[in-house]
Amino acid sequence: MPIATPFHPRTLARCTSLFYKDWAGYHAVRSYDTSADREYFAFRHACGLIDVTPLYKYDVRGEDAARFLARVMVRDIMKLKLRQVMYVCWCDDDGHMIDDGTVSRLGDDHYRVTSSEPAWHWLARNARGMRITMNDVSDKIAALSIQGPTSRDTVDAACGGDIRELKFFRLTTTKIEGADVIVSRTGYTGDLGYEIWMKNDDALRVYDAVTAAGRAYGLEPAGLDAMDVTRVEAGFILNGVDYYPSLRCLIPSRKSTPYELGLGWMVKLQRDRFMGREALLRESQTGSIRKLVGLEVDWDETEALFRAHGLPPEVHPGGWRDARPVYDTRGAFIGQATSGAWSPLLKKNLALATLKSEFTAPGTIVRFEVTVEYERRAVKATVVETPFFNPERKRT
Repeated sequence: MPIATPFHPRTLARCTSLFYKDWAGYHAVRSYDTSADREYFAFRHACGLIDVTPLYKYDVRGEDAARFLARVMVRDIMKLKLRQVMYVCWCDDDGHMIDDGTVSRLGDDHYRVTSSEPAWHWLARNARGMRITMNDVSDKIAALSIQGPTSRDTVDAACGGDIRELKFFRLTTTKIEGADVIVSRTGYTGDLGYEIWMKNDDALRVYDAVTAAGRAYGLEPAGLDAMDVTRVEAGFILNGVDYYPSLRCLIPSRKSTPYELGLGWMVKLQRDRFMGREALLRESQTGSIRKLVGLEVDWDETEALFRAHGLPPEVHPGGWRDARPVYDTRGAFIGQATSGAWSPLLKKNLALATLKSEFTAPGTIVRFEVTVEYERRAVKATVVETPFFNPERKRT
């Protein structure tokens, strides 16, 4: 039975749809209205406010904290600066991904790991012999994500003018309504955005202060459906959808490596031994058999398929997450699209797909399976680079 986050008294009062889902054991709003359109456009033209408390959060402290995290992550955590955030992934000994998340350096020997999957037992098992202490603070820290073009104005107003100069993937400590908070310039929408981390007891007054500050800047509460569309536009992968954690895979072919998922840039093979290094070194030399790419699905062909049945084209309001086959132009299976969405901003039908490497060059034409009235057909799709949407304001 899911439980409520510390923000639930406020989010429930505004959720007229009562569309909820279970996210890591918490009630999470899918959309506040019966359609997520208003929330989506808030993300892209003003700012949206989403409760991200269900993320798993682990504090790692001690003189070996950096060395420990560098050993279990594919990125070199030893280079992480004070008050910097790093997007990371971690792998098993065979180089297959377990999860992706962030590591934040909160103090000289104090780091915080966030993840979408429970990671406590895996981290603890690999921490033997290290001079560290670990604490699971998942149920002690509440978090809000404010994303969109006016998010800087909103968060700066809520903080009393403290964060305007905060750089991309950096964090700072400040106060909101007297509550101690951490503000990081991070997010999952591919746009300018911030995340605010606080103690559970401070959640409601911080929420009230942020919503009050955001009224002048078009802030809207938003749910997971709208965020799912934005993360597809940004080309961001989702654990359990675009890849499966290797520790839960029963079939080896379902496992994925960072190179296959477009995260090869974060693998630092030149440094000392880390988990999965030998396997990833071999893959870097031999190449990957498959790769994650973006697809632009031809809208005219899609519309024609539905029109032949007297139907309007099917558009998923919050994106889709059911795997769909992808074929070459001769009809041979070459991979699968794992998630996608109609982009209201770009006016394109987008998908993320893992394909055989020989079909991943930008401009390659493939066939994307579409089911209409129980008939499985295929329409043209073009391989493109991701992200589909990448505004400069995200970094400046």
